Amino acid sequence: MRKERNNIFADIDWILIILYVLLVIFGWINIYAASSNENSREIFNFSTRYGKQLIWIGLSVPIIIFVLFFNSKFYEKFSSLLYLISLVILAGVLVFGKKINGATSWYSFGGIGLQPSEFAKAFTALALAKLMSDRQYNLKLLKNQIKAFIIIFTPAFLIALQPDMGSVLIYFSFFFVLNREGLTLAYFILGAVSIILFLLTISFGIKWVLISSLLIITLYIIYAVYRNKRFLRFNLFKIISLYIITTIFITVIGYTYNNVLGQHQKDRFDILLGKIKDNRGIGYNTYQAQLTISSGGFSGKGFLKGDRTQGNFVPEQDTDYIFSTVSEEWGFIGSTLVIILFMLLLYRIIYLAETHNNKFGRIYGYGVASIIFFHVIVNVGMVIGLLPTIGIPLPFFSYGGSSLWGFTLLLFIFIRLDAHKKYDW
Repeated sequence: MRKERNNIFADIDWILIILYVLLVIFGWINIYAASSNENSREIFNFSTRYGKQLIWIGLSVPIIIFVLFFNSKFYEKFSSLLYLISLVILAGVLVFGKKINGATSWYSFGGIGLQPSEFAKAFTALALAKLMSDRQYNLKLLKNQIKAFIIIFTPAFLIALQPDMGSVLIYFSFFFVLNREGLTLAYFILGAVSIILFLLTISFGIKWVLISSLLIITLYIIYAVYRNKRFLRFNLFKIISLYIITTIFITVIGYTYNNVLGQHQKDRFDILLGKIKDNRGIGYNTYQAQLTISSGGFSGKGFLKGDRTQGNFVPEQDTDYIFSTVSEEWGFIGSTLVIILFMLLLYRIIYLAETHNNKFGRIYGYGVASIIFFHVIVNVGMVIGLLPTIGIPLPFFSYGGSSLWGFTLLLFIFIRLDAHKKYDW
């Protein structure tokens, strides 16, 4: 194996670079469409949101150079330290942060806001890769699974205190990484069952869901005993535990939904489940986004010709709902192109991750792909009404410096690690 060269651009994957540039450029074009008007079309008007986004894009270049400047070994060696620093910064924002829209998620520096949760994802992926790449680490052992869960959910807990539940959900994307490295599918089955019980409980109430669940468990036990007379002897403790855990879980869900969640949060779930229809209140954003998407048709209305986009019918249309702008002005064709670009980006990351001889690089690569995938699925699902509004950005598209810089940092650390895979560690 050769020694790594000092040229920071040596052996980097230009396909990933091109996909990144295309997504950022197309994202800015749609931010321009969503935030400009007939009285403000000047591209370099830095008082506008699209003008500020140009500044964030320009400042991404030194971030990229800074990330590529460090030797790839740096990220593995100091991953734990970077992770701990990110936790300190996340904790600090609870004390020194600025409250915006009910959440203390931002540091304010002379009018410029930075959201540390956007950067913490990259450092969590690094720390998880460091832990799991150790030769002595065996994910099949419960104690090692707990270590991984602590790394994943400690920053999620700090973010939940802000509170920013949308960003918290992103940390569940790391289960894709764990599954790739051998985590049993039982966790995914448990997660799916938990989601089903959650939706059933808030739809039909505690009593009926609890009775039905316990009845199903009982019928399963009767069937198991019928097949094997000694089933109860060896599984009695598990059976009792299953009854208790199911009862507690459903009861807690019901109590939390009825007594802890705010009315606006309950309304979002009720709208998603079809229990209520509120196109003028809590469901206004999604309703307007759906109308905007449908107005674009197959080929779209054209750049700056989307009447609903230009009329600002969709709140937050240059941030969380940027995909509605894409759909109206570029239509089904443009929306499909955006999804294809994201799929190509994800495919390329996973392909390159699988070519890594170094386990650290592979695990981190899957972390990058999982985070981006989760963001895209949840954001697009939210805009088209398949998921409740939880407020997470579309990578490289949504307005905001923290989001753009966070995803740039996340991706280019992987690009740096990938360029290093040909050389000695």
